[in-house]
Amino acid sequence: MTRMATAEEIKVKISDYQISQAPNKLITVGLGSCIGTIIYDERSKIGGLSHIMLPDSTTFSHKKPLKVEKFADLAIPQMVTEIKKQVPNARLKAKIVGGANMFGFQTKVAATAVGERNIEAVEAVLKELKIPIIAKEVGGNSGRTMIVDLANFETAVRVVNHQVITI
Repeated sequence: MTRMATAEEIKVKISDYQISQAPNKLITVGLGSCIGTIIYDERSKIGGLSHIMLPDSTTFSHKKPLKVEKFADLAIPQMVTEIKKQVPNARLKAKIVGGANMFGFQTKVAATAVGERNIEAVEAVLKELKIPIIAKEVGGNSGRTMIVDLANFETAVRVVNHQVITI
């Protein structure tokens, strides 16, 4: 008699990331201006989900120690390195969710456009790492929850006051 592995729902907190494997699901809630980035290898069914809060650590470099998981420029490369330790020949692809303008400002002032800057930063880091973005649900002004099924890379996005979207 063979036993089926029991799937776990692994929650990813703000300014953190988790790496897991099918049959598990990775979940993050509260994606306002933050970005959820899932990086996945289809063959091994291993994925990492990052919940980044800010685009760039360099403006905070005077503050030691930095929480690496908070920043797009640090968290994503570190998570990819950890995935590649488990799967050296991984063929990685990504999906991104979040980056909303949560404060309703209609201005392009850089200090207020955190969501937009987060989207740009995550896209730039993934491009630098040569990881294609195959789907995204970003921008707007509503918060989101992201649920990734590592068995098939299906990603459900619950948008506040809207329907569930699958990307």
